[in-house]
Amino acid sequence: MRDLSGIVKAYDIRGIVGEQLDAELAAQFGGAFARLVVAEAASAVVIGHDMRQSSPGLAEAFAEGVTAQGIDVIRIGLASTDQLYFASGMLNVPGAMFTASHNPAEYNGIKLCRAGAAPVGQESGLAEIREVVEQGVPEFAGANGTVTDRDVLDDYAAHLRKLVDLSGSRPLKLVVDAGNGMAGHTVPTVFDGLPIEIVPLYFELDGTFPNHEANPLDPANLVDVQRMVREVNADAGIAFDGDADRCFVVDERGEPVSPSTITALVAVRELSREPGGTVIHNLITSRAVPEIVAEHGGVPVRSRVGHSFIKATMAETDAIFGGEHSAHYYFRDFWRADTGMLAAMHVLAALGEQERPLSELASRYERYVASGEINSTVDDQVARLRAVKEAFSSRNGTRVDELDGLTVELPGGAWFNLRASNTEPLLRLNVEAADEDTVRSLTDEVLTIIRA
Repeated sequence: MRDLSGIVKAYDIRGIVGEQLDAELAAQFGGAFARLVVAEAASAVVIGHDMRQSSPGLAEAFAEGVTAQGIDVIRIGLASTDQLYFASGMLNVPGAMFTASHNPAEYNGIKLCRAGAAPVGQESGLAEIREVVEQGVPEFAGANGTVTDRDVLDDYAAHLRKLVDLSGSRPLKLVVDAGNGMAGHTVPTVFDGLPIEIVPLYFELDGTFPNHEANPLDPANLVDVQRMVREVNADAGIAFDGDADRCFVVDERGEPVSPSTITALVAVRELSREPGGTVIHNLITSRAVPEIVAEHGGVPVRSRVGHSFIKATMAETDAIFGGEHSAHYYFRDFWRADTGMLAAMHVLAALGEQERPLSELASRYERYVASGEINSTVDDQVARLRAVKEAFSSRNGTRVDELDGLTVELPGGAWFNLRASNTEPLLRLNVEAADEDTVRSLTDEVLTIIRA
């Protein structure tokens, strides 16, 4: 029996094409996924893919695996991941998106969802799919399903524009860095005819990523959009990751606006539309987020990191919005799915309905200093986590919880979270406090223990 533990991750399937993932395996994943969703009365699966060279072939093989199990396929072709989620929601069918997001060109993968864009993760179907593929997908005795093509890009854009009306915005100049990814496909249609001048960077679809990695979480990949914002005197800049489900924002000075700040800004806008609503934030998001949500009459709810946990908590609480430190933003009106495009539109609407620059607008939602995520390679994640816990748990006034990794809250409001990576021998540290000196000293103290 083959072992697929190396490519079936916590939230998706991802590996190096030709070594870990090929057309034959994609077809088997398609068959296993079809068997999972047919048990839930699904009659069709919608499939999209990004611009990577391997994506069309892998998507086609997956479709063959699906139809071989008697399930129909709806192909939407080139798409962003949130465009695939839109199709799953609009058509109310399960979906599969072929993308490796921000990973280098040699990678590809599959993001899966149930009808209505409901998540499929390790605990909600991926482990079952892996088991079926490892043991061999059973043959289906009936007739094959059919394949149809459908273009949903215009419908996707119309839905977003219905949720956030930018038609009355003051004129804005916006630099958009698509990173040669799928934002180059979606942005022109979404913003067509709006009072927003788009200055495009790297809109050419190219899965080799010739200009920089499509991973705006790495500050090195924001340099171009920051430079261009300053050069053209833009009001803001947006950088998308490869599959365009995440957006990163820079202000008119070219300075990054943290995802926690964006979460708070969007939360306030959503609460103005639905007073008293629930907003989800993961436990690494700035403490400013739950404070601001509560101050605006909302109900903040803390969650583990990861889209399957966020979406499940949103469903349980009927939350209107959720945000993560990694720039994933989730909307109830978008089937609880994450969409960087809708978050970007909220930021632009907030900016365009008043005259202040983005830096001043964003400052209303910024209260603390954060370290950003710091990774440490370790031989024994469990032992290092235990050492940090032992070092801090006995201190007076310190609170420790283990909802997701180790979160330590110290007297005076400083806190940190330390989590093990799901895929690498890493510990990820995030620290927040009221001032830079406290962040620096606490970071150094924790890192000394981790790296001892």
